[in-house]
Amino acid sequence: MTIYLDNQATTRIDPAVIAAMLPMMDLYYANPGSTSHQAGRLVGEMVQDAMERMAVRFGASCDEMIVTSGATESNNLALFGVALHPKQKRRSIVSLVTEHRALLDPLAKLEKLGFEVIRLPVLPNGHPQAGTVELDRLADALTENTALVSMMMANNEIGTVQPISEIANLCRRFSVPLHTDASQAVGRLPIDVNSLGVDLLSFSAHKFYGPKGIGGLYVRQSPTPVLLQPQILGGGQQGNLRSGTLNSVGIVGMAKALDLVCQELDFQMTTQEQLRNLLWRLLNDRIDGLSLNGPTLNAENRALRLVNNLNVSFPKVEGQSLMLECPELAVSSGSACTSAEPLPSHVLMAIGLSADQARSSLRFGLGRFTTESEIRTAAEWLGDAHAKLVPFVA
Repeated sequence: MTIYLDNQATTRIDPAVIAAMLPMMDLYYANPGSTSHQAGRLVGEMVQDAMERMAVRFGASCDEMIVTSGATESNNLALFGVALHPKQKRRSIVSLVTEHRALLDPLAKLEKLGFEVIRLPVLPNGHPQAGTVELDRLADALTENTALVSMMMANNEIGTVQPISEIANLCRRFSVPLHTDASQAVGRLPIDVNSLGVDLLSFSAHKFYGPKGIGGLYVRQSPTPVLLQPQILGGGQQGNLRSGTLNSVGIVGMAKALDLVCQELDFQMTTQEQLRNLLWRLLNDRIDGLSLNGPTLNAENRALRLVNNLNVSFPKVEGQSLMLECPELAVSSGSACTSAEPLPSHVLMAIGLSADQARSSLRFGLGRFTTESEIRTAAEWLGDAHAKLVPFVA
């Protein structure tokens, strides 16, 4: 029996999403760009319907939605697209030290191309809002030379939810577009691009029970259009901003997944928060000296952290050792994109943990299919594993 608590890395495809995708592979397989025949036009109409439904879910218009292969591509298109546009004269970009590699690596590339990249620190562990940017520091970093601000809406390791609306207000003072990587937020938080005030927003379907290899980028068109330099050239699809045959199977699946998570968002937020808090209590009952990484779990601070996220440092035992002792428990010691690297989590180090504390940490990501029985069993397995390992390191 595998207990899957790694929903920050990816989620299981919902059976209803699979059902929506299967006909697109068997019956409606024509190229949606083949408008010269009925089969292509029919698929094109199905894709258009899916795009319009997704746009409504984001509070956007259909022409503001670009389909990509996922949030990594979306982040690259947002950063390089803004920075390298021929009309771009500004040369500074502001972000956070706790961003995902899908943002940090493109930023490093832009730095090599001559851009100034300002990576702001975040509030330290122990603070109720650990991992959050200080707005005064952001305000000080913004100048007439700032081309873009890019900040993750919800952190993939410690669940910190940034005050995006307040960040957007600061950006507007300097007429600076705001990009947010909302990979972890879509399907876990209410998303309305106009209420948030964002200009660019990245997302991936596999984070909200949809298929892998499909995602999107919202690009504001009104009142001031965001200008992007295309990064993929070819057939001129999607207004020349992202060429390539549209992934009709993935688009239909992504739209169905988004419909489902939005329809039951409030219920799932409440359920996953209760299970997350139960896991924290059970682990504390079994193991002395646990420490919480990231924002507090107090009810009044609910908006500060993803309700499905728990990141814990275990005393005296490395997280990898615990994982080896619990082979049927799917959890993570950090971001899925860096799990093969020996270095401790840059996110945990950025909020003040030592290298040893970071290595002793595990991330738990609950999801729609997580049950109370699984939470209780996982806590029991980890408690037993910790008790078994401590004597060997004491």
